[in-house]
Amino acid sequence: MFARASLVSRTCRYIFRANSVAVRPARPFSSLSSRAFAAVDAAMADTANTSGISAQSLKETLTKQLEAQYVEVEDMSGGCGQAFQAIIVSPQFEKKNMLARHRLVNSVLKSEIAAIHAWTPKCYTPEQWAQLQQGQA
Repeated sequence: MFARASLVSRTCRYIFRANSVAVRPARPFSSLSSRAFAAVDAAMADTANTSGISAQSLKETLTKQLEAQYVEVEDMSGGCGQAFQAIIVSPQFEKKNMLARHRLVNSVLKSEIAAIHAWTPKCYTPEQWAQLQQGQA
């Protein structure tokens, strides 16, 4: 119990001391050199598109495997290849409910989905897609 009280009091002293003007450093991260910042920047650049999956590769796979009439794939992750949203129009979706359509798409993209963080397909039959297009016009 005494150790806990001393830990709390040390924490409080640190917080109060850190908030005082005299203790704050003149510039934040002054202990990091420009070489350290360069190393961090290089590491961040290496993590860009870590999945190796692109919107174009997903579009080609879906078009070929599902005989899709229209495929639109958008990278929602800002270019790093971790989150995608897709609109897929295929006659193979006829007489399938939404769950069966998603399962079909996920089975086609099994290895790609395993490499990315988020995948959101929107699956339509050609008739449904035509109705949506007429409704927007």
